Amino acid sequence: MRKNIVAGNWKMNTTLAEGVGLAKDVNEALKNAADVKCDVVICVPFTHLASVAAVIDEKLGLGAENCADHVKGAYTGEVSAPMVASTGAKYVILGHSERRQYYGETSEILKEKVNLALAENLTPIFCIGEVLEERENGSFLDVVTKQIQEALFDLSAEDFGKLILAYEPVWAIGTGKTATAEQAQEMHAHIRGVIAEKYGKEVADNCSILYGGSCKPSNAKELFAKADVDGGLIGGAALDAASFMGIVTAF
Repeated sequence: MRKNIVAGNWKMNTTLAEGVGLAKDVNEALKNAADVKCDVVICVPFTHLASVAAVIDEKLGLGAENCADHVKGAYTGEVSAPMVASTGAKYVILGHSERRQYYGETSEILKEKVNLALAENLTPIFCIGEVLEERENGSFLDVVTKQIQEALFDLSAEDFGKLILAYEPVWAIGTGKTATAEQAQEMHAHIRGVIAEKYGKEVADNCSILYGGSCKPSNAKELFAKADVDGGLIGGAALDAASFMGIVTAF
């Protein structure tokens, strides 16, 4: 059975001291929560990984927000999958719309990143989603299908089964807009269908697909109630322990 997962994406926020403090707060809140029905992960800046790993329990998963498409070498400023894994992190966000938009990450680059992450036993949280123009012109289902096919469909069924997918309607990130629960369900069901066509129903049914567009404590319950929404990739609300836990306990 697929897992319910709530993952925080801190993006480029918090100093090291602030980040360690926030991680401790989330860890403590999780420890004291009565009945948590999902896996919980925090994905933090590279500079924080080792320090955060030292202050959290195993109950709280740790991930990076990206990794390089090379293992090592003369790539100044890059951080490789082996480096990420060496900190104790178990997850890595790949293909986030901000990486695609601001840093020109293509499907070819992302294909390489996924392979390198899997080689280090990291679980990729792979992001897909459409921009406003694609939503409005009706091409959004085709856009997301293409993103999945181009970056992921060279994987074996076994390796594909190690991924977590995150659907992020790009028009709803940081804008205050949110896809309706119905829009989220439509896309998540479509994604599951695309996977089933390639890898079969069992692989599709076991794939966790998270929603990643302005998910908050106020709308999480309605989103998570949908049959194909298996949790959230949380941005702004992940920077406050109480808000983040409000989403975690929405299951």
